This record gives sequence, structure tokens and C-alpha cells, in this order.
Amino acid sequence: MDQRASDNRAPVVRLATAPDRPVLAAMFARAFADDPALCWVFPNPHGRERRLKRLFAILFDSDAAGVRLMMPDSAAATLWRAPGHAETTLGEMLRYAPAMLAAFGGAIGRGLALSKAIDAHFPAEPFWYLHLAGCDPAHQGRGLGRAVVRAGIDRMGGSGLPFYLETATERNIGFYQSLGFRVTREWRVGRDGPVFWSMLNG
Repeated sequence: MDQRASDNRAPVVRLATAPDRPVLAAMFARAFADDPALCWVFPNPHGRERRLKRLFAILFDSDAAGVRLMMPDSAAATLWRAPGHAETTLGEMLRYAPAMLAAFGGAIGRGLALSKAIDAHFPAEPFWYLHLAGCDPAHQGRGLGRAVVRAGIDRMGGSGLPFYLETATERNIGFYQSLGFRVTREWRVGRDGPVFWSMLNG
């Protein structure tokens, strides 16, 4: 049992910084190992974790201008993009192009299709974007994922803007609904890609 939970104190959440990059990239890779969207992008399980580590390291860097939150033990983390910065810009694509090519390899076409589809389904109004939320499978069931998402909502709640996310994992819907999100749309990437659920809080 989590000692912090047993004495009714909320788990401590802190800002993630550059030195946390490798350990969080590895944690996200484990957390998203069976994610339907990333399994579609990388259908071959051999080498998937290595590619995911590279991908999440890039996303950690690209979200530096937003809010990056984590548990001190790196068991769970979230990457938030600020209002007006959710979409992947051309400048961002060019800046990270070599690293993205190395991460995706032959899957770059599916990776770009996924990114384009995600961008196309963003809300029209300004919003905080929960770009990534992950909890190490070894630490799930302790309320850490909930705590780190809630910390972001509490931190940015004063803005008065809604929070948005999308998930390709159907079992996550109930989790996010318990945090105040509601499903606003169900959509698919291309003809045979993964199904996503868009969710909004606010």
C-alpha cells in the first residue's frame, strides 16, 4: 500500500526539467507499449520500445514551452501544451526532422498521418492540451496517474480555459470522465487506423 495514500496526503508533483528527460522517455515508452495508436504506427513489437523512447524524448523537448509535471520517483508524468500551441507547427517539424526520422524509421508515413489527424480534431476555441499522460505499469493502481493529471488541472484551472485530450485506449475513457472530461467526438485515423475519442473538460 502507498504510504502517502495511507496517511491521506496527496502525492507530491513537481515540474519536470531537462535532466528528467531520459527516465521519463523510458517511463512513457513502457506506459504506451500497448497503446493502439502507437502499435498501429509501429506494428512490429521488436524494437518498438527503443523507437518509443526516442519519440517520447522528442516530445518531452517539444513540450518545454508548456507545463511538464511528474512524480518525484518518475512513476507518472504529464506533458501539457499551452493554449494556441497544440498543433505541430512547420518550424517544429523542421527542427525535429532528423530526430523524428531516426525515431520512426520506415514508420514515418504513419507517424505523420497520426499527427495530422490529431491536429485536425482540435477544438476551435483556445484550450490547454493534455498532450501526454502516462504511468509506469509497475506503479499503476496507486492513484499516481490521477494525481499528476489532477495537479495539471488544478495548476491551470485559473485560466478559465477548457482542457482537451484525445485517447486511443477505450478503457481510459472512464478514468478521464472521473476527472471531469466528457467525450465530444469519436474518429478514426484514415480508413484502417486507430479509433480515437476526443475529450473536453470545461
